[in-house]
Amino acid sequence: MEHQHDLAALPAGLRFAATVGVFDGLHRGHMAVLEALVQLARRESAAPVVISFEPHPEVVLRGSAPPLLCDPAEREARLADIGVAHLVVQPFDAVFAARSAASFVELLVLERDLVALVMTSESAFGRGREGTAQVVRALGVQMEFRVEEVPPVIGGGAPISSSRIRALLAAGRLADAAHLLGRRTAVTGGVVRGDGRGRDLGFPTANLAFAEAVALPPDGIYAARVGWGGDDLLRPRRRARSVVSLGTRPTFGGGDRVLEVHLLDLDEDLYGQRLRVEFVRRQRRQRRFETVPALVAQMARDVERARVILG
Repeated sequence: MEHQHDLAALPAGLRFAATVGVFDGLHRGHMAVLEALVQLARRESAAPVVISFEPHPEVVLRGSAPPLLCDPAEREARLADIGVAHLVVQPFDAVFAARSAASFVELLVLERDLVALVMTSESAFGRGREGTAQVVRALGVQMEFRVEEVPPVIGGGAPISSSRIRALLAAGRLADAAHLLGRRTAVTGGVVRGDGRGRDLGFPTANLAFAEAVALPPDGIYAARVGWGGDDLLRPRRRARSVVSLGTRPTFGGGDRVLEVHLLDLDEDLYGQRLRVEFVRRQRRQRRFETVPALVAQMARDVERARVILG
């Protein structure tokens, strides 16, 4: 998959079909759109192109972005697996946000052969989200492309959306979030130096830091699967079972929210690695223990329960 950082970088003369969106999460609704795009492009002997934005449009329009459901590198890997030929990550600022839908489409068709835009009834782009499927269909008549509209994917009685998945995850409903997402929730972060307290207690941990805010479940102890190493985030060289502690460590006085990963049956220095942590099940809520030995005893029980959960 080729990666362009601006619409102008798409090759001149390219025959292509495209879809436009942030696609955070690549949930089941997104996958329906992307699969339709790839199939349409194959029928038309065209290149399937995904157009996204950086930063998230919400940063420019409302001052902040929602927490990520999918690491950007994982999103790229999944798009490549689907069969997307080009990913365009268009810089998004106030000037670009002010572009009309017609002006945006003119950028696409300039010196290229746009066969179709794949959209849903909820899709919209351009100034004030004026570029709905109906509006773009009329533009297509003028500019000689068509709109392929994909019906929404229903989950839990309503169309699947990233905002619904974030709400389920924040409420601790991991199974419901996974059902809409199409896979278990995962986060990817870089391992940074911690205070070494876990090792002192007999349970060494890797502390994760994130470049952007990520969607996380409630504080607590989780059974999780971890992958790291290699160039393919979805097919890591190394895998391990783990117990994850997410929270403020109240037994030691609280503080910043921290995600700590304890690998089962494996003790090695992971500093500098990027770990993908897949949440499998919440084992218990975070709590404050009166003594450190009481905490250590509970941690031992958490490890044994995680072994059962993860198999």
